[in-house]
Formats: sequence, C-alpha cells, structure tokens
Amino acid sequence: MRVNILFFGLLRDLTGRSSEDLDVTAGATLETVFDACAARFPRLREARSSLLIARNQEFASAGDVAAEGDEIAFLPPVSGGMGPRYSQRIDGEPEGSFFALTHERIDPELIAREVLRHEDGALVRFDGVVRNNSNGRATRFLEYQCYEPMAVKTMAALGREIAQKYPIGRIAMVHRLGRLEIGEVSVVVAVGSPHRGPAFEAALEGINRLKKTVPVWKKEHFADGEVWVEGEWDESLPRL
Repeated sequence: MRVNILFFGLLRDLTGRSSEDLDVTAGATLETVFDACAARFPRLREARSSLLIARNQEFASAGDVAAEGDEIAFLPPVSGGMGPRYSQRIDGEPEGSFFALTHERIDPELIAREVLRHEDGALVRFDGVVRNNSNGRATRFLEYQCYEPMAVKTMAALGREIAQKYPIGRIAMVHRLGRLEIGEVSVVVAVGSPHRGPAFEAALEGINRLKKTVPVWKKEHFADGEVWVEGEWDESLPRL
C-alpha cells in the first residue's frame, strides 16, 4: 500500500524534500513506516530520539497501523497573525474565539479588538517578537515553517481546553509563517475576561503549551550560517 510522508523543519534539510510517497506492506505500523523512510534517507536516524509522529493531522503512536492513502508526518521538536488574510483559520468556542496562521504581518491590536467583549474587564495579550540575537549571536532574520492543517487544529483544541479550564471570555492564537525580520511579531495569544487573574493565567498557559504542542519550526539565519531551533515536545504527547 502507499502512504504520503511529510517532512518539516530539520527533517526537510536531512531528506532534501518536503514530501515523499512510500510503498509499505499492508498492516505496517507507523514505526515500520519510519524505518522504511530511514532506509531511504539514512540521516533521519540522527533525529529519531526527538521525533513525534502524526497520522492524518492527528498525533499518533508508533504502534498505530497505517492504512492506504494515509498522510504521515514526522515532526521534529517545535521551536519554542492578524493580517488581512489567513492561510488557515478555525473559529472556536467560546463564540468569537479563533485560531489562525498567516504569511502576512500580524496586527496585534486588531486581534485584541476581535477578542474583547463589552462585559470584559481585562485583556491580556502576549506578543512574541523577533529579536536581533540568539545567545549573543547576531540574528539576520527568522524563518517559520509548519504543518498547517494540523497546527491550526492543534491550536483550536488547545484554546478550547484553556477556555473550559478558566473563567474567561474569548481566546485567540495567531502564528506567523515564512520570513520574519527583526522586530516583527511572530505569535500572538490574546485572552479577554471579566477579571484579570484568569486572563493572565490563560494567556500564560496558552503560549507555554503552544510552544510545545503545535507543529511550528523556527530557523534562525545569521551572517555566518543558519540553524533550526530545537525545543522540546510536551511530555504528554506520544513518542515515536
């Protein structure tokens, strides 16, 4: 049977491609699929210990069985807008919440206005901004890639969970993709709430968990080279 393999971030560099159709035997597990990929692209083994796996845009376990036509993505550790158009957007609960990806410049103020309700007494917004250095090494610009359909679904699920956990109103998460210059906004998490305490707690949990669960990868470009920034997956997610 045939499955479609997707590569992101560092794995795209290791394989030299973003996707590959692969023939595997019927009943093959996702671990077997990875082994078949590694036989074809031996450098994948260098990253195996830190990878997660997704099947049809959902996190999956190594022992899950693949099926004909599956879309399978091997995911390296994630790095861890409101422009006129979104490449992906999901409107969520509570009503007015939303989760989106964009290749255009983010306007955090527009996001805030969409989140805030008349009954809210607090608005907490986190803006992630591109800085000009990494550990003292001068940064020229950043590049973000992501598994778009899965990323926006994961953000929406995370937002719904946070909205159920805290007494808040609306929540929004927007992530920028592509090339970002110094000083540009890369990610926004905004929370509106009747009271400030839950808004602060929900926004902090939102950005912290987004960094560890949403499949977005960051490459830093320097004058003398470039590097994928390797963070870590959330411990609750299934491993390869």
